[in-house]
Amino acid sequence: MKNLVEFKHITKRFPGVLALNDINLELKAGEVHVLIGENGAGKSTLMKILSGAYRQDEGELLIDGEAVKRNSPIISSSLGIGMIYQELNLIPELSIVKNIFLGSERKKGIFDDREGMYQEAEKYLQMLHLDIDPNTLVKDLGVGTQQMVEIAKAVSKHSKVLVLDEPTSSLTDSEIRELFSIIRMLKEQGVGMFYISHRLEELYEIGDRVTIMRDGAKVGTYRLDEIRMNEMIEKIAGRKIENLYPRNRIPHGECVLEVKNCSGVGFENVSLKVHAGEIAGLSGLVGAGRTELARAIFGIDGYHSGEILLEGKKVKKNSPREAARAGIGLLPEDRKVQGLALKKNIRENMVVSVLNSLFKNGIVDTKKERTVCGKYVEELQIATPTVEKLAGFLSGGTQQKVVIAKWLMADLKLFIFDEPTRGIDVGAKSEIYRLMDDLVHQGAAVLMISSDLPEVLGMSDRIYVMSQGRITGELDHQEADQKLVLRYAYNQGGQADEER
Repeated sequence: MKNLVEFKHITKRFPGVLALNDINLELKAGEVHVLIGENGAGKSTLMKILSGAYRQDEGELLIDGEAVKRNSPIISSSLGIGMIYQELNLIPELSIVKNIFLGSERKKGIFDDREGMYQEAEKYLQMLHLDIDPNTLVKDLGVGTQQMVEIAKAVSKHSKVLVLDEPTSSLTDSEIRELFSIIRMLKEQGVGMFYISHRLEELYEIGDRVTIMRDGAKVGTYRLDEIRMNEMIEKIAGRKIENLYPRNRIPHGECVLEVKNCSGVGFENVSLKVHAGEIAGLSGLVGAGRTELARAIFGIDGYHSGEILLEGKKVKKNSPREAARAGIGLLPEDRKVQGLALKKNIRENMVVSVLNSLFKNGIVDTKKERTVCGKYVEELQIATPTVEKLAGFLSGGTQQKVVIAKWLMADLKLFIFDEPTRGIDVGAKSEIYRLMDDLVHQGAAVLMISSDLPEVLGMSDRIYVMSQGRITGELDHQEADQKLVLRYAYNQGGQADEER
């Protein structure tokens, strides 16, 4: 098959950083070429050169065998390159049809051909097995459907190359299966795809070849039927990771968190306990009510019945400040929007939870801040040359560590981790897991919400499963397995009990 894209000796430098070093890579027609590597390995930088957002300092980019002398997002799109980013590039207040044709409206004379665009959008949606009115507003769609609209948008531009960046990070299992079926259909039509993901198990289902990157360099390109997952992990990290889930389980202490018959928006009659020295996993499908429960525990959202107790004392409703003072910290699912101030530096983000205790006289001592933050940078192995670096320029794994450092400073009793490793590379995942294990060894309690079943099974001492806002199962880690958790997640626990 012919090469749709060729990167020849691509090098890219930023001030003080060699982001890409002599990269040679190609994408063939009808191929899914997977790119993997730790955050900061260079995957996104390489794709931004393809999209025209960046220009290489050395080397050559060829599309359909022709060298691209000048590039920009507009030129790249005109050459048949479609980008589908993890942060979806849609306008929520506009309809599906307007999003699909935004910037490339079909015309009938001097006016927009609204009827023609509607019919064309309907055709693309049907092609992607979406039975939905193209006039539906994007804000009224689920995340999975929005992802499909992004693909429809790329298909409408007759893209011959698609870049999918973490496309399954917010999708349910059924939505992932639907996406994979669409990818296979596009492959049959000769579309080539670069596929970036940290979920290694799914790569074997959808990928043809994999290129592993590390520190801006290409480690190697392999056929996926020729490389084992353990070997891939070692090549990604540049070291052997003997145990991805480093749990050293200890006897549990006193009950730290007790949720008693709580009902609120998205959850109903929920009861659970988390003890000192314990990681309690909270599993379930997207939309099961897990995040809504976490937000209620932390006081962001209210609840209309039941009680939430910390060490036997009732936690005040609707007050994150009181929850933090009581000793509860929430590491939210969307760390970029809810966990960090991206335009503030690492130091400012870290100390925000302890300003009152750190500077009791009200005078900010920047030197003292740097000293305290430096300790956590070293302890958590945060990759940064300085604590003055803006949070928005950090990789996903490093951002997560900064959020953790913020709450470590506050000396908490309960840590709520909501999707702690979403979008994080395998090396950083291992470090986050080690930190969680250290926290419970120091006497803290951890409630971990995760859609990653291997993560739930590997890290949890006890697993609660939610479905449609209710707790449908409670399992000890010794009895839990993937099939059983899924049965409870689909509210089929009774059948599971009968079969055990």
